Amino acid sequence: MRRRRLLQKNEDQDPLSVLTNLFDIAMVFAVALMVALVTRYQMNEFFSKDDFTMVKNPGTEQMEIITKKGEKIEKYKPSEDTNENGTRGKRVGVAYQLDDGQIIYVPE
Repeated sequence: MRRRRLLQKNEDQDPLSVLTNLFDIAMVFAVALMVALVTRYQMNEFFSKDDFTMVKNPGTEQMEIITKKGEKIEKYKPSEDTNENGTRGKRVGVAYQLDDGQIIYVPE
């Protein structure tokens, strides 16, 4: 009983013991928040070793194409004036992918 009282006194005298506990809690909270965001926004592909292509906001002016090849992630935002080479061009059609994976090209 006496030893227990001595241990409690030593803990009460150390003002930094509270900060170490808060740091541990903050680290656990940060990791949990990162895991929740990855699962919520379905970003699991970014952490896999597979290559992929993703279209963000398809069919709108804010459309972006994100590709991952190996460790390199590239983001491409098409514009009406220039293409990725800096030359002028125009849209010539639309491609659709069916549920079975088949891609259909429809010229304009």
